[in-house]
Amino acid sequence: MPLYHDDDQAMLADTAAQFMGEEGAIAKQLRHWRDKGCKDGFGHALWKQMAEMGFTGILVPEADGGLGMGHVEAGIVLEEIGRNLTPSPFLTSSVMAATALGQGGDDLRARYLPGLLAGDSVFAVAIDEGAKHNPDRIACKAEKSGNGFRLNGKKDFVVQGASADMIVVAARTSGSETDAEGITLFAVPRDAAGMGHNSVRLVDSSMASHITFENVELDGDAVIGEVDGGRAVLNRVLDAGRVGAAAEGVGVARGSMDMTVDYLKQRKQFGKLIGEFQALQHRAAHLYSEVEIARAAVIKAQQLLDAGAENASLMASVAKAKAGKAAGLAVKEGVQMHGGIGMTDEYDIGLYMKRDRALAEFMGDVYYHAGRVAEMSGY
Repeated sequence: MPLYHDDDQAMLADTAAQFMGEEGAIAKQLRHWRDKGCKDGFGHALWKQMAEMGFTGILVPEADGGLGMGHVEAGIVLEEIGRNLTPSPFLTSSVMAATALGQGGDDLRARYLPGLLAGDSVFAVAIDEGAKHNPDRIACKAEKSGNGFRLNGKKDFVVQGASADMIVVAARTSGSETDAEGITLFAVPRDAAGMGHNSVRLVDSSMASHITFENVELDGDAVIGEVDGGRAVLNRVLDAGRVGAAAEGVGVARGSMDMTVDYLKQRKQFGKLIGEFQALQHRAAHLYSEVEIARAAVIKAQQLLDAGAENASLMASVAKAKAGKAAGLAVKEGVQMHGGIGMTDEYDIGLYMKRDRALAEFMGDVYYHAGRVAEMSGY
């Protein structure tokens, strides 16, 4: 498969770029909601506009009212979200939660997908139970209770958790906390009695929640997939989130790089544009090549996910690791080449560094995925 977009995907990219550049611009969204101290960290009006564009249902099958597209197309939108630092629940709602709901029953999809498609609902995904990403350890328990389950435990750093109308929760229904099997996914509504939130603002001004579950009663219809057989569904959600985060990371890298290159063409020092200095040209060229390699890795992972390939999960980790390294390089070079003003809030380049730091940890950092690639490759 070629590592570039076909004509239809290129048209989508043009549409997403124009929309995010106009409606999702940094001053209009990120700075606006950050300076207001918004409890959600994003604008619901923009989310509604994204639904009108069809973006929210990009991974939802046509039979359920969505566009029935794939991860390549979702990644196109995410790259523009990253390039413009647009705060939105797209990754958690339209990619991860939508992937989970796609494995749910008809009643579950009918209950939640219409709200997503209309831009009226926001979803979150609760997996991790500590400071670092570790989906292999799930201690949050769901025990049989009548015709349903009783949920007890906690989840940490659930992005947009307190804003979500529904949270996909990975819980243990059998076995010990490190067993691969015995996992079940649940769709937990926001008004579930016994669910508590401690919301925190992350370094990039987005919102996350530390969630506690104390005897939360769920009916049997809340189960996504099979009881005790949720690991396969969880892995799909994880891979979708990893590839999605990688796509957004490439967007962050591109946005930071473009801003830096523009600055090199404007700033003068010693009577010359600093972009004329060969040392900075070399660094800019190196950065460009790293971003393009990361972009190719992400497109490959997206294509493999869409094809259902056996090595899709491996490539998802390759993409997340490579995008993380490229974005980290882009924001560091950006701040350094801007000089002292790169450290001020007045310039947007520092906002890219903050987003990179939050995104790097989401769904596992470079080191987690490098280790996962080595393990899956037999090293």
